[in-house]
Amino acid sequence: MPEAAKTRILLADDHALVRRGVRMILDDEPDLTVVAEAGDGAEAIEQARAHELDLAVLDIAMPRLTGLQAARELSRLRPGLRILMLTMHDNEQFFFEALRAGASGYVPKSVADRDLVEACRAAVRDEPFIYPGALTALVRNLLERARQGEPLPARAVTDREEEILKLVAEGHTSKEIGEFLFISAKTVERHRANILQKLGLRDRLELTRYAIRAGLIEP
Repeated sequence: MPEAAKTRILLADDHALVRRGVRMILDDEPDLTVVAEAGDGAEAIEQARAHELDLAVLDIAMPRLTGLQAARELSRLRPGLRILMLTMHDNEQFFFEALRAGASGYVPKSVADRDLVEACRAAVRDEPFIYPGALTALVRNLLERARQGEPLPARAVTDREEEILKLVAEGHTSKEIGEFLFISAKTVERHRANILQKLGLRDRLELTRYAIRAGLIEP
């Protein structure tokens, strides 16, 4: 595979031996290449400014800036950059924090040789990577909250917003949507702006992709 077609990766971990081992796993794949390394979160941000990157693989526990702090900053600096977190600890709280920081997934170092390559490829496809242990933790967390009578996480959009999102994605104008739903075109536009802001989307194309992933419309 030509070099240009490879996924360009930044690898950040404060242990040189770990970086070397992870780099060997990634560079051994025909579609992946590590183009930059960092020993802490601050250096990771510097490297991201200096290199053309597709993916950052960040250890969570690093000096100066943690991987989570670096992920938040990288998400602001380079919105198109995909991010994966590596960690020594199989901790469900870290998993939720990683997602909140903008990461596509979370891989314990104990299973990196088995799961990291697939996690990288999933991130590049803009798909979340949830290793089996994290999925179990996620379900356990939701079941426990339900048993204790706590509210489950709120949906990203309201029922009305979902209706409008679907109609926008199907190509209807604000005027047409207003007629369908018996509301004004101005109200439709306000809902649409709220939807884009809530979901972090920029335009109709991204909104349509979201609607397809959410199962609201057929691809």
